[in-house]
Amino acid sequence: DGYIDFMEYVAALSLVLRGKMEQKLRWYFKLYDVDGNGCIDRHELLNIIKAIRAINGCDYETSAEEFTNRVFNKIDVNGDGELSLDEFVEGARKDEEFMEVMMKSLDLSHIVTMINNRRHSV
Repeated sequence: DGYIDFMEYVAALSLVLRGKMEQKLRWYFKLYDVDGNGCIDRHELLNIIKAIRAINGCDYETSAEEFTNRVFNKIDVNGDGELSLDEFVEGARKDEEFMEVMMKSLDLSHIVTMINNRRHSV
């Protein structure tokens, strides 16, 4: 419905923190498929890559555009310019760099560490 209620938020956190790789990739796919058409196009992936890089604040050897093009060249198996769920999951499994980017996009380990540190300091 365009809104996240508390239970959806808790379920998402649980999945990101404890879910199996397949579950995480499927969830990431749904998150990145902004228009909800069942595929991720270049524009959607490019925006995600730019956002991830802005959050991480690191310098990268390749531009977001070059990285997006490389991902599509490697994992868009049927060459239709869109990533299906199957292409996305299989591509992430086979391409170590793409998998790393996907996993970093919602890495909450630093938040969990901060919460644990606060608990221990009280």
